[in-house]
Amino acid sequence: MAASSHQTSAVQRAPQQLRTPSNRKTIYDRNLNRTRTAELSRASFAYLFGEMVSYAQKRVTGIQDLERKLNEQGYPLGLRLLPLLLYREPPRTSVRPNRILPLLQFIHGPFWRHLFGRTADAIEHSSTANNEYMISDNEPLVNQYISVPKEMNQLNCAAYVAGMIEGVSDGCGLKAVVSAHNGGTEMWPGKTVFLIRFDEGVVEREGLLDAKK
Repeated sequence: MAASSHQTSAVQRAPQQLRTPSNRKTIYDRNLNRTRTAELSRASFAYLFGEMVSYAQKRVTGIQDLERKLNEQGYPLGLRLLPLLLYREPPRTSVRPNRILPLLQFIHGPFWRHLFGRTADAIEHSSTANNEYMISDNEPLVNQYISVPKEMNQLNCAAYVAGMIEGVSDGCGLKAVVSAHNGGTEMWPGKTVFLIRFDEGVVEREGLLDAKK
């Protein structure tokens, strides 16, 4: 009887092991290129993003604070997406951008296509500030399923995408602050302009590299 009791307690004390699939493979064994063309349903995205905005809204005091929260939520995603997208690029173009123009082209092209299935609509350089650039999206997907009340009409939930752009920029060593602004026109009422403001040190470095050519 005592031996049986001892065996029972020994079984209870045995540490639990992590379960693995029957084929012994985990997510870490999956080919990174296997899901490059997979798409998330818009209904799933709309629900998840709406819940994320609602969660953030309950913990802020105003529009600027809410946009800051969304920006902070997008930032780490941008940092993580960068190496994955570079890995999926052809060998001749899979180099981490280390200058402003290649970085903007990367964001406008591969980055935007991965997220939204198309390129961004425009890249512009500010005529008043040498360190400011703008990327425009005429119909941001993240704003299509968010109902903004009249008293918060200045809110732009694309601040989440702005945070992702900021993460990509910082991941390339080109530190910047990115914000999303309403730029609606008669043709594109939902247009958003992403203002990318690079650090002065980044712009000075660009000038030195240009001078060496």
